[in-house]
Amino acid sequence: MDKPEGIKNVSFSEAHFLKDLVDYQQGRVVSRTLAQNEALSLTLFAFDQREGLSTHAAPGDAMVQVLDGQVSLTTGGKQVTAKAGEVVVMPADIPHSVKAVKPFKMLLTVVKKPKGK
Repeated sequence: MDKPEGIKNVSFSEAHFLKDLVDYQQGRVVSRTLAQNEALSLTLFAFDQREGLSTHAAPGDAMVQVLDGQVSLTTGGKQVTAKAGEVVVMPADIPHSVKAVKPFKMLLTVVKKPKGK
């Protein structure tokens, strides 16, 4: 019997440090999807210094959990800087961008709006 799609790209029944599941690469943004479905997305990212994501909007509330380094996030024109151990929540459908102040890693959790809402 096939296992339904849930958590992927990480071994089960083992202890992990989230920040060690994705590596920095010079001049790049690296991602590792852990879960993706119509309700939820979990993705690990590693950003080299000065790398980022241009302004975009997400289909649900997005929570950035900074695992390492430092990031500048701009949401709806408001800028905030976050470092390891901090979280920032960006509301659905509001344009936001991401820029690495220092090389940084994050776990991005997007809780998507129910269809038809």
